[in-house]
Amino acid sequence: MKKKIIIAIDGHSSTGKSTLAKEIAKALNYIYIDTGAMYRAVTYYALQNKLISKNHFDKEQLIRDLDQINISFQYNPELGFAEVYLNGKNIENEIRQMEVSNFVSEIATVPEIREKLVAQQRKIGQQKGIVMDGRDIGSVVFPDAELKIFMTASPEVRAQRRYKELKAKGENVNFDEVLQNVIKRDKIDSTRATSPLIKTNDAIVLDNSNLSREEQFKKVLEWAKEKIYQ
Repeated sequence: MKKKIIIAIDGHSSTGKSTLAKEIAKALNYIYIDTGAMYRAVTYYALQNKLISKNHFDKEQLIRDLDQINISFQYNPELGFAEVYLNGKNIENEIRQMEVSNFVSEIATVPEIREKLVAQQRKIGQQKGIVMDGRDIGSVVFPDAELKIFMTASPEVRAQRRYKELKAKGENVNFDEVLQNVIKRDKIDSTRATSPLIKTNDAIVLDNSNLSREEQFKKVLEWAKEKIYQ
């Protein structure tokens, strides 16, 4: 019997969670939700309003501003996925820049921000038939998700992927800077007090250090279909 399920994809930064989630959602005709983009949108807001910098973080003001931060997703048929909007403005490209990457893990440690975004994510998932990726989807947002995947790869492999992606977009970055950012984010994500990045006991580990995109896609699609037709 065919049923709709929730697919929760968690894992370290730059493991290709969003790419895989988009591909799986498209193959199953499911809705894809990029939760990392939601935290990046809040980070972008904080940067634009000078609430966070290298030596400064006005956490209290950002918390007070949460009601003014409206994050939405609008499907772009040309791209084949939903782009992120902040208060009605498309910020899909802006949130992928290195400046946002440098602060997003710090923003994501704030309990009030996580509480607001988790509530939004749960509401989206009520009807099932979704693929959601992030850091705490299987552990906090949807602990009863039918399929949980934990993605990982070596820091060097992930940094190389991120470096190539940023260079392709014309950003002036060096590999060591990107590698240090990956390592720093791993530490913050795994040690934060609220919703740390963990592998749940019922999650399937997907180490894609040596897998092609097609290989990992086929694996996960097979796992999903096993759950859908159980």
